[in-house]
Amino acid sequence: MAHFNLRQVDALTFDVFGTTVDWFTTISREVARQSKGRIAEGSKDAEDFAKEWREGYYRGTKAVGAGGQASSLNVDVMHGDILETMLSSERWEHLGEVWPRDGEERRELIMSWHKLDPYPDTVSGLTKLKVQKFVIAFSNGNYRLLLDMAKHANLPWDGILSANFFGTYKPAPEAYASAQHHLDLPPERIAMVAAHIHDLRAAAKAGFRTVYVRRAAEDVGVADSVKPKNEGGEVDAVVGSFEELAALLKAA
Repeated sequence: MAHFNLRQVDALTFDVFGTTVDWFTTISREVARQSKGRIAEGSKDAEDFAKEWREGYYRGTKAVGAGGQASSLNVDVMHGDILETMLSSERWEHLGEVWPRDGEERRELIMSWHKLDPYPDTVSGLTKLKVQKFVIAFSNGNYRLLLDMAKHANLPWDGILSANFFGTYKPAPEAYASAQHHLDLPPERIAMVAAHIHDLRAAAKAGFRTVYVRRAAEDVGVADSVKPKNEGGEVDAVVGSFEELAALLKAA
């Protein structure tokens, strides 16, 4: 349920990985498909590999967002560095010959992040939402990655804001301030839509409205406890899909 009047919001900024596109299903599938039979599709190994890769990304972006340094602010480079570390580990070193360093096979696996599939409600929900509001991708992904993903998944963005433009990653305050600057709106006229409570907490500190989207693979162990403010929680609204958010907007 919404705690605020959606008519007071002019722009909806959307987290992409995990909120808009299903990285877990896509990457698990691609890891198995590209492993030359070393990993079975739907196996625990495929899922664990995808999760470990993603956890490395979380650690890297959060560290930079908290003021740390990164070797690169390009997520493709970060994904490559994380993959290199994984393939040097005891658990995954047997896959090093499948994805050799500087080989085309490794590049193809890294580029799988450019072709993440949307959730079933994503395209229809965004299409309905953009009739009345600006719908903006606001992601830590580099710009080319977000462009490729939009093409692949038919994401109908009005615009794309890559934190790569801002020299940092969410949840750094500078990322939200820069997004606000480029949208040329007061922060309370912008809503951040995400499946990650840490993203929404940082957005709220910047003055944004906040909409939490429950996604099965995100915020595991936390998602069910997130509540809207009118139920004693910390976000402005909680929805189960973009379609539900579009219905709230229509009702408003």
